[in-house]
Amino acid sequence: MDSMDGTAPSGLFDRRTALKAGAGAALAAAFPGWLPAAATNPAKLAWGNLLHLSLNMWWDWDNPATRWMNKNYSPVLRFDNHLWDELLPAMVEAGMNLLVIDLGDGVQYKSHPEIAVKNAWTIERLRVELTRLRKMGLEPIPKLNFSTTHNAWLGPYRHMVSSEKYDAVCRELIAEVCELFDKPRLFHLGMDEETAGMQDDYQYIVVRKRDLWWHDFLLLVAEVEKHGVRPWIWSDVVWGHRDEFLKRMPKTVVQSVWYYGLDFSDKNTTVQPYRLLAANGYDQIPTGSTWYVAYAENFPHLVEYCARVIPPEHLLGFLQTSWQPTLPAYRSTHLATIAKAKTARHK
Repeated sequence: MDSMDGTAPSGLFDRRTALKAGAGAALAAAFPGWLPAAATNPAKLAWGNLLHLSLNMWWDWDNPATRWMNKNYSPVLRFDNHLWDELLPAMVEAGMNLLVIDLGDGVQYKSHPEIAVKNAWTIERLRVELTRLRKMGLEPIPKLNFSTTHNAWLGPYRHMVSSEKYDAVCRELIAEVCELFDKPRLFHLGMDEETAGMQDDYQYIVVRKRDLWWHDFLLLVAEVEKHGVRPWIWSDVVWGHRDEFLKRMPKTVVQSVWYYGLDFSDKNTTVQPYRLLAANGYDQIPTGSTWYVAYAENFPHLVEYCARVIPPEHLLGFLQTSWQPTLPAYRSTHLATIAKAKTARHK
């Protein structure tokens, strides 16, 4: 997952000696339902997992060369109910308390039923699952990725990026999902990997940059916040755009710098933003993964490092994901991912 233009910062970030006064109070006033968990009770940190309902977020066509990954575009939902039912209690047993659901076109939205794939969940089915999750102690958080690299789920609207029609569809979907999730505390907007290189194998390539990217992004943020929900994103834009990020990124937006390796040294430019964001008063949910088999131990190390460099008042929790389909072929990977979260919690 890359920055907006594929570049990375070269120098070590300087840590500010103090945060701006009043930032925490302003956030608490804007979002009274979300307090920095570790500031009041470390046990209430978010320990999250990300699972996919929809998979139409990578290639925008059925590419034979990548079909084995089960991430090509498909007009039919690829999701296994039995595996879902197995993973939820496994998460609870591991001490996880939050589930990010990548919805995409896996729901028959009332506002835009035309984007739903075959066998997509009905609104009624989604509500039943959300109720079940809450009863189990898992807080459901919606995710719709609006990055142009991950928006195949938008159907025809992915070809209308930055148009008035596109903006309207995005607002309508966000409004409906906020209502369906009963005003969730967070709404993940994605926004990662929007580069031409990441779309090299796509049929339709579109990349927003500079003011256009910020215009579209801030429109999404405004819509989420209008419903009393905090936006949450992948922090890719900070790589290679540090100064612009610090100038234009609202403090209300929760940041997830994702890193799946094992090098947490100061010279590693990929992990430097954890300190940078902390020094500048951004709330964070660091994200790890078992995506790279060679780095299967990533998450426990990520938790240990970020708990050390991010002040408790800005550390909202941690997110773990396998980036694999919710399908039986990936059962062992999903369970291993959850097991690593359990290990990290008890380190």
